[in-house]
Amino acid sequence: MKNYEVLIQPGRSERHYWRDLWRNRELMYILAMRDVSVRYKQTALGTAWGLIRPLTTMLIMVFVFSKIAKLPSDPGVPYPLMVLGGITVWTFFSTAFTQISNSVTMNANLVTKVYFPRLIMPISSIAISFVDFLVSLGLFIVIAIWYRFIPDWHLLMLPAFILLALMASLAFGLFFAAINVRFRDIGQLIPFIVQVGFYICPIAYSSRLVAEKSNEWWAPLYWYNPMVGIIDGFRWSLLGEKAYFNPQSLFISVAIVVVCLILSLYFYRSRENSFVDDI
Repeated sequence: MKNYEVLIQPGRSERHYWRDLWRNRELMYILAMRDVSVRYKQTALGTAWGLIRPLTTMLIMVFVFSKIAKLPSDPGVPYPLMVLGGITVWTFFSTAFTQISNSVTMNANLVTKVYFPRLIMPISSIAISFVDFLVSLGLFIVIAIWYRFIPDWHLLMLPAFILLALMASLAFGLFFAAINVRFRDIGQLIPFIVQVGFYICPIAYSSRLVAEKSNEWWAPLYWYNPMVGIIDGFRWSLLGEKAYFNPQSLFISVAIVVVCLILSLYFYRSRENSFVDDI
């Protein structure tokens, strides 16, 4: 490992911020591995919890929304696969969003003791959600094999939607991470936002149902939820043409995520120097 000196002087952090961020990539890795090990430390099942949570959620939603509420799936798509696809990408986003939002307060001891680019904390906190996501994706593959559902060329688009979900978690998480340092009420608000988002996103139902109600006053507003295009696109890449996907919703999602990411990054950087005082 190369050694280098960091000279702390007025204005240096602004001029060399991104270079310091790259130089401290090893710290980013250490924090990420620490979060993962703490998450599963002294647990009997370990990373299997990343398998149990989506499987249990899928079984409950299949029973409640398919068997009782009689919500239809997309034609030709097994309802469990449709639900699990939505759960997989939503859990990835919501877990990453929660971890990013709490990243600064969870590392308060580091913030008050040593200098490093504070952006390292939210970026490193994504590791936990990514590990759980890989486990959930493996579960989806197993169940897809059970249903003899073979993916096609659409699977090539999967990394793009994963990246978009990651960008969305950063776009909204960085904003909440910055204000969570000053106003600790945000820590109570974040689980509520995640819970509400779970129901307004197309997880237990297909966006096809909303498209069929285009004459309703609320229908156009539905497509401005950036997670709609991401979830539909993620399922489309796994399930192919049989899964409903509106390309227009993807354009809206990309535009909102990019704009929010730029604004959140600017806001986070502007508040970064006051973290020590607020903590």
